Amino acid sequence: MTSWLGVDTGGTFTDFVVLSDGAQRIHKVLSTPHAPEEAIFRGIEELGLTPALRAGELVIVHGTTVATNAALEGKGAHTLFITNAGLEDLLRIGRQTRPALYDLTPDAAPSVLDTQPVTGVAARRDASGHEVVPLTDADLTQVREAVDTLKPDAIAISLLFSYLDDAHEQALRTALANTGIFVCHSAEVLPISGEYERGLATWLNAWLGPKVADYLQRLAQGASPSPVSLMQSSGGTLSLDAAARRAVNLLLSGPAGGLNAARAIGEQLGMPRLMTFDMGGTSTDVALLDHGIRLTLEGRIGHWPIAVPMVDMHTIGAGGGSLARVDDAGMLHVGPASAGADPGPACYGRGGTEVTVTDAHLVLGHLPASQSLGGSMRLDLAAAQAAMDRLATQLGTDRDGAAHGVLALANEHMAQALRVISVQKGYDPADFVLLSFGGAGGLHVCALADILGTRRALVPRNSGVLSAQGLVHAPRQRELIQALPARADAAAVSALADTLLASGRQALRKEAASTSSFSQAVEVDLCYQGQSFPLSVPWEGDAAAAEAAFHALHESRYGHRLHLPVAWVNVRARVSAPSSLPEAPPPPSQPPGEPASTPVAGLGAVPVLARETLAALASDRSLPGPLVITEPVATTWVAPGWGLRYLPSGDLLLTREQPL
Repeated sequence: MTSWLGVDTGGTFTDFVVLSDGAQRIHKVLSTPHAPEEAIFRGIEELGLTPALRAGELVIVHGTTVATNAALEGKGAHTLFITNAGLEDLLRIGRQTRPALYDLTPDAAPSVLDTQPVTGVAARRDASGHEVVPLTDADLTQVREAVDTLKPDAIAISLLFSYLDDAHEQALRTALANTGIFVCHSAEVLPISGEYERGLATWLNAWLGPKVADYLQRLAQGASPSPVSLMQSSGGTLSLDAAARRAVNLLLSGPAGGLNAARAIGEQLGMPRLMTFDMGGTSTDVALLDHGIRLTLEGRIGHWPIAVPMVDMHTIGAGGGSLARVDDAGMLHVGPASAGADPGPACYGRGGTEVTVTDAHLVLGHLPASQSLGGSMRLDLAAAQAAMDRLATQLGTDRDGAAHGVLALANEHMAQALRVISVQKGYDPADFVLLSFGGAGGLHVCALADILGTRRALVPRNSGVLSAQGLVHAPRQRELIQALPARADAAAVSALADTLLASGRQALRKEAASTSSFSQAVEVDLCYQGQSFPLSVPWEGDAAAAEAAFHALHESRYGHRLHLPVAWVNVRARVSAPSSLPEAPPPPSQPPGEPASTPVAGLGAVPVLARETLAALASDRSLPGPLVITEPVATTWVAPGWGLRYLPSGDLLLTREQPL
């Protein structure tokens, strides 16, 4: 019998959600950053799924951080960048955008690009895609000689205007096909205008490609004969073989799974407008869902601008494992450095001695000392208190004061991130429901809602492993994008859309998505003439309607519309294959046991309720805070002034019932 497994690898824990034989199980193990597949196979063994794995009856959908971590840590491959002669410095020059607007003589920041080789070819196309200078045999010989001399581990090819005609890129790739080196070209990675963004995406794909391919090969060998698919940054999955060639599309692999689950929950509960925050051990990812997941071509990973389609998300270094420290001026800082999985927070009892956000919750009582993280890890209250006492001495305050300071600073970091994806884009947080997930999300949801002025919040069922749950239910999907030629009319737009949709359907059929009922959607990217950053609007064959929608969206986003011609930039097509999963089982329910409580600083004894007992306690009424809600993979702190109601779906609805 087939089982489905979602696996989300995080900085501290690797999360598992299994759907099998009408039952759903969840599990966590500590991550193994040096070899992420080790934690995956250990979790499969602990879940008793190894026989199904070996029989080829375990369908694995994986959200990975291998590409993300390699990009952030600068640990890519030795990569040769091939471009047009005269443009060899393209990636180093970048764009005019700079961190200090009025600093006219900034110091050049060191970059891994400084050590990466570049070569140029004389071949050239013009802005219409017509050949100006042909690609000659001498060019191909020069490139092969450069490869023999430089001995790169990967090669990225990006030529001007190849998104209109990629014959030169294809010829270069063919000439290098027998080298045994990872090779990619820009027309397959990101066929849009913008030589810097397209070139950088192609270089990143090659730079990350060998590391990702090596990891996926180890994962495939260990999982064989069971199939493995990967979550893309755009929210859909693709086969392992395809993912090995598209490393740049995996940079938000894990977080995209969580947004898939959040979108489904919002639709089920009639709450399509959500602000989400996923707080794990190392980082927090925030996003805004307004009747669906928003995609962007303006994403960033660290200091890299990433122009491939990805979920519109903002990430900060604030998680349960974020370290607190006092600087030389006596100021408290929290994050972005993290205790990670090893040694982890002081309360893990694995040798950590510095205070983390998790330690602060334990010291204050929001996280009961009797709670086991991940269902099995016992907490060391004495170690957390000792670490907090040392921090308190540095700050000149007491233990509780230091712990409150750590949480207040962490909350403000996350609130600012939520403002970036809401207020700074023209949305009022009060119009949205705040949905929290991740192992640490439920401990902060009330405080963040209060800071943002949001009166309702959701803590989903299995919130501590929601990203893994979203992976299980993720659709097979392709996001395709192609630049439009100059002066394209409605017929040209529709023709290109049909081509992209057909390509997406063909790719999904190759991945055994045998269905005749694909879900399809088309959007066009428009901007005012002279602008550099487009906005996406739906395409239904009517150019006037698309331009009207663009004007309205521009006014909503920026507060005004311009009386300028509209430029048509890109066509985007999304093709999805429906999931064939069985229905998830109903949430578990147990009768209430003996009353329990935990001491909370400043509040005394606070009731502690197991989540599976809430169906009997809070399904027909609201329970007032303060409360601590426990479950194997997460803890929820219901602050004073907030009320909790248990929904039939198993989700928790929190409502601000008393004014601040």
